[in-house]
Amino acid sequence: MGYDLQLRVWRGDAAKGDFIDFTVEAEEGEVVLDVLHRLQATQAGDLAVRWNCKAGKCGSCSMEVNGHPRLSCMTRLSDFDRAETISVSPLRTFPVIKDLVTDVSFNYEKAKEVPAFAPRPKDPDGTYRMMQEDVERGQEFRKCIECWLCQNTCHVIRDHEENKPAFAGPRYFIRYAELDMHPLDTNDRRTLTDKQAGIGLCNITKCCTEVCPEGIKITDNGIIPMKERVADRKYDPLVWLGSKIFRRGE
Repeated sequence: MGYDLQLRVWRGDAAKGDFIDFTVEAEEGEVVLDVLHRLQATQAGDLAVRWNCKAGKCGSCSMEVNGHPRLSCMTRLSDFDRAETISVSPLRTFPVIKDLVTDVSFNYEKAKEVPAFAPRPKDPDGTYRMMQEDVERGQEFRKCIECWLCQNTCHVIRDHEENKPAFAGPRYFIRYAELDMHPLDTNDRRTLTDKQAGIGLCNITKCCTEVCPEGIKITDNGIIPMKERVADRKYDPLVWLGSKIFRRGE
């Protein structure tokens, strides 16, 4: 059975914009993306909204619903009171292109800074061997759909534009962690994670973990262990002494 939904949508571009109120027909079992499509089809044909799979796996339809970073295709209308006005706005951390579409190229620039996977030589029999426990440890991080919700909610870049050049953000901290924890990888990314990616600026509030649609424990399983690895590299006296000795030998 259908009902009238009060929808408040941010309309505008990088220069200016504001919230516009609409009344849109909604149906049982629908999600926010459904009513945005209906709004686009019936009242606002020029509404810009990014989406692709509508199954919570592409990460394209990221936006803020009532101020909370979410995937609009996974945000059910039944989570809200029917009399409630639902507000929809673009991701706040990134520049607006138009309406609900933002320029997320910052994330792709940060991706270029991550050193690629560099496996050690194969074993004498031509194969690689890994412990299953080591395989499973990094598997969680590969569930990331790059929706950028964690990047958007991270207050280090959300509230401080000046931090962006020196801060990669939670999505890339788990990328660094995934590679650094890989049993076959030979690149040591700890210094880069500290100096180039700025992991020291993260104060582990876990806001990134809270918004992850894939349920990745970004903070506990990725950022904190990576911080510990960086600290071992940076402050452990034995590691420091060893690096001095080997450097002298070179």
